[in-house]
This record gives sequence, structure tokens and C-alpha cells, in this order.
Amino acid sequence: MFGEEYDVIVVGGGHAGAEAAAAAANMGSKTLLVTMNLQTIGQMSCNPAMGGIAKGQIVREIDALGGYSGIVTDKSAIQFKMLNKSKGPAMWSPRAQNDRMRFAEEWRIALENTPNCDFYQEMVNGLLTKNGKVIGVRTSLGLEIKGKAVVLTNGTFLNGLIHIGEKQLGGGRAGEKASTGITEQLLDFGFESGRMKTGTPPRVDGRSLNYELMIPQPGDDVPEKFSYLKTKALDVQRDCHMTHTSALVHDLLREGFDRSPMFNGRIKSLGPRYCPSIEDKINRFSDKDSHQLFVEPEGWNTVEVYVNGFSTSLPEDVQYKALKSVKGFENVKFFRPGYAIEYDYFPPTQLKHTLETKLVENLYFAGQINGTTGYEEAASQGLMAGINAHLKRNEKDSFILKRDEAYIGVLIDDLITKGTEEPYRMFTSRAEYRTLLRQDNADLRLTPKGHAIGLAKDERLVRMEEKERKSRNFVDFFRKTSVLPEDINPILESVNSATVKQSDKMFKVFSRPKVTMGHMMKLDAVANYVGAEGLGREEMEQTEIQVKYAGYIEKEKNNADKLHRLENVKIPPNFDYTKLKSLSYEAREKLGAVQPVTIAQAARVSGVNPSDISVLLVYLGR
Repeated sequence: MFGEEYDVIVVGGGHAGAEAAAAAANMGSKTLLVTMNLQTIGQMSCNPAMGGIAKGQIVREIDALGGYSGIVTDKSAIQFKMLNKSKGPAMWSPRAQNDRMRFAEEWRIALENTPNCDFYQEMVNGLLTKNGKVIGVRTSLGLEIKGKAVVLTNGTFLNGLIHIGEKQLGGGRAGEKASTGITEQLLDFGFESGRMKTGTPPRVDGRSLNYELMIPQPGDDVPEKFSYLKTKALDVQRDCHMTHTSALVHDLLREGFDRSPMFNGRIKSLGPRYCPSIEDKINRFSDKDSHQLFVEPEGWNTVEVYVNGFSTSLPEDVQYKALKSVKGFENVKFFRPGYAIEYDYFPPTQLKHTLETKLVENLYFAGQINGTTGYEEAASQGLMAGINAHLKRNEKDSFILKRDEAYIGVLIDDLITKGTEEPYRMFTSRAEYRTLLRQDNADLRLTPKGHAIGLAKDERLVRMEEKERKSRNFVDFFRKTSVLPEDINPILESVNSATVKQSDKMFKVFSRPKVTMGHMMKLDAVANYVGAEGLGREEMEQTEIQVKYAGYIEKEKNNADKLHRLENVKIPPNFDYTKLKSLSYEAREKLGAVQPVTIAQAARVSGVNPSDISVLLVYLGR
């Protein structure tokens, strides 16, 4: 069946595996995607949504590089929102509600239409290795499939254990069995592993809910989209709804705490800090007698509903009794109860920045196996692992994104340099250069890079270059064009901004906080320019940001340039830190374990202080 050798074998068909397979195949590698169930490729295991705070930026970055997540999201969206619009553009984050079934279907269609991508359904329970290199995989039927590189994207399936109250079920997801064998083999190779926990809420029958008692949560009036390609924005959307728990609901939930695996010691691993279970919220925030619940439809043509905010591993009878006391849920019918799941992960400090493992050559890890949580974080890792597996096979330079180039760069650098002992989730606060890493300019930042490595197609580059040219010219127009007091003062008065006494450059007036593009469009010169150049929403938004935040953007660029000087100071491979007695003991220990490639990376290692970096710089002759 598998006489030929594949260039890249991807194990697992979730968000990380799907992006890894697509990237490697689109770049020209003969790729095999092996998964336990071909019907669940791209499955949304938890909430039916993509994007959100910082996560939306990641989806835009995946799309800009030539990945599929943005396109699939747009094709299956049922609602779109731009979050944080009341804040500065560095915080704007796109989010879409999705049709769960269509999302998985669109992923399957996209992959089946990708040349070089083959499929096989079976469990992989072992790796084939030779002389410290991975050379393929072994399946549960004993088939040996040869491959030059292997990407493991096992999600929550490695020795997965589902908890519902005092009941425990082996499984990687509701209704699906766990994956066994790989953890044990990796431990034999010398890898360290740990256990993590995540959870999911009940799914309920929307026909049993009273939406009149809830608060509607509609999408944006003028919805945008994720992909920079010509996908279609929504013209019809489905509402979500919001309701709240109460003191009574909390009391009913507490009745089951003695049977909760989280409190009785059955679950020993750490769950996601920023997406706690309802019992964890009640326990940690005991002073609050109410928590928000978001009622999210699972698609256009299904009555199934996701109860966001009610993630739980309490016994099913306790879940049901408590949820019935939530406003609007008085007659609720369950499709399935919520549950928690424990699974194996491998601390990501055991990886290189390419996501290749340090111990086994040509073996890559991506997604929750690295300790992350979230579709978007997983998909971005899969994309980068697929890219780098292909590049290494072709003896080309690896593809690594810096912290000032992408949220993906921040994510991977955090994992590789700092590790994680709890499920890692991306936030805008983790990115020190977030003014540069906005969702609106992901194509400007990354499409040229994606095109250069052979992933982003010509169409993307042409669209990006046109957007960049039009935006740059529009900014220049504002810099060069003056406006008369009699034309601009009525606008300034309308926003309670100081009037001008003589003509001034439009750029300076437009830079004022209360003056928007909408105001500037009231000037004939601006409106005529926009019409003549055929500027669209993207170019106008990009121009406004470049004008109003020019100072902040320039400052962050300067800070990034300073960091790059340290990025250029390389540390020799397998450097022996124990011989530098001037380093603190903790620094020697941490640097020896992480083996940073540059001084800049060494400075980001937890436990390494500025004096340690000075010692390293002196030793390296800097």
C-alpha cells in the first residue's frame, strides 16, 4: 500500500495537522495526512468560532502567508465581529462564529483539492527511526509508512482521558478513542512529557431555549472577513445571545463539588488559566454571584447550541439541574454534557524555533502537543512546521518569524524559550510590538515572505502590493496637501477640536484624535482623490492608521531595530554554559536546557537577568 516514500507525513487532522499538510503539499512536498477519522478533519472540538483577542491576528497572519484557515472561516461563517473597536487599532481583533459542520467540510474540500496531499485513516502508534532521525511511522495495523519528515499534531488524543463527575472514559474527544503508543516511545527517546487539562461545556437543543429572556448579541452592521483574497463577506448573520448565572445556579453547582474530579483530586493537571470551568470560576471568584454565558448557535441549519462560559466536568445530573436554573434555560434539553479531558503534552523547550525536535532529527511537533490551547495557536504552529519540514527536505534555509514580525513569532518564541506548564493562550499583551503586529497589516508584513518561500501565490502578492501602493500614495497626499481654515474649521468645531487660523497640511489636522477618515471625506479634495484612485475600505483604513499612529509605529520600529542587533549575536551550538562561572546558577541551568541561538533569545529565557547577558556578551567578544 505504501511502497513509496513521502516527503512529509502529518499525524493528526485537526487545525495544526490540516495547516501542516496544506503548507507542505502546496510548497511541493509529497505529503500524507494520517488521521484516526477522516470525517473529523478540521473539526471544531470546542467552541464554533475562530479568532478573538490576538487570535484573530493569528488567523490573518496564517492567511497572509498562504494558509487556509482564513478562507475556510470566511466560507463557513455565520457571524462576524471586530472586537475592541473602541480601543486603538493594535487591539482590534476579528472574530467569526462558524457553522461547525460546514467548517470541517470546507477544510476537507480544500485539502482534497490540494495537489500532492494524500490521506489515510488509521491510528499511528509508533515512529520509525534510524541513527537519530525519524524515517516514517507505524500504524495500529502494523503498516510501516516511510517519510523524510514527520509532523506530530496529536491534539488532546495522546493517552486522552475524559472526566464527567466520577466517571472516566478513555478518549481524545467525545465519541472518539484516545491515541496510544507514541508518548511511551518518545519517553524512551529521552523526551520529557507532562499532562494538561482542558474542558468543554454542554451542547443543548436550541428549540428548548427561551431567547426572549436573553440579550441578543448581533454581528457587526458592516461585517468584514478574514482572508485577504476575494472571499465573500456575510450579508446575512445569525445572532448569538447572552444570559447570566445566578447565586442559585452557583449553589446548585456547589452541591456537586464533592463529586467534581477537579476538587477531589482525580484531575491533577493544570487547565487553561484564561478559560476556566464554571466550577473553577465559582471557586476562584466566590464574591461574584453572576457570570456571563454566551449562547452560540452551531450553524445555519442545526438547532445545536454551544453554551460558552459553562465549561464543566461536574456530574451530568448536576450540570442539568444547574443549567435549568439559568434564565432562558428553564426547559433545556441536553445534546451532550460538558466534560474535562486530560492528555499528554511535551514541554516545548525541547524544540527548535522551526518546531523540529532537538532529540530526533526531522521530527516536528505542532499544536496542543506543545502545550498550547486554541484552534488558532494550533493552526499557526502546523503551518510553520509544515513549511519548515518542506524547506529542510529541500536543503533550504529555515523559516522563522521574529517577535516584531508576527504574533506567530511571539507564540513560538515564547514556547521555545520560556516553555509552559499550563495551556498557553495568545494575548495582545504578550506581544511587545503589537502596534506593528496589527490585524489590518498582516498581508503587508507577511505575504512577501510567504511568496518568497513558495507558499503564498502570485495573486496574494499582487493584491498586497496594490494595497500598499494605494495606501502609501494616500498618506503622501495628506502630507503634501494643505487645507484652508474655512474648509476644515467647521469639521474641527463639530468634534470640539481647536480651530486653525491659517492653512495647514491635512496630515497634521488628520492626526488629531477626534478627526476620522469620515470627517476628512467631507473635504472635496479628499473625496475626489478617493474616487479617482478607486480606494476601498482596506486602503482607507490602512491610511488612517498610518497617519494617526505614525509616531507610535516609528517608536516601535526603533525598539525592534535595537533588539535585532542582539539577534545578530549568535551563540555557538551546544554551548557549554557551565564553564562560565560568572553566570548565575539559574542562568547556567536554564540556558543549558533551552540552548538559545542568539543573545536576544537568551535574554528572554525565564530566570536570566541583564547581568547574565553582559557576561555572555563579554565572553563572545561583544
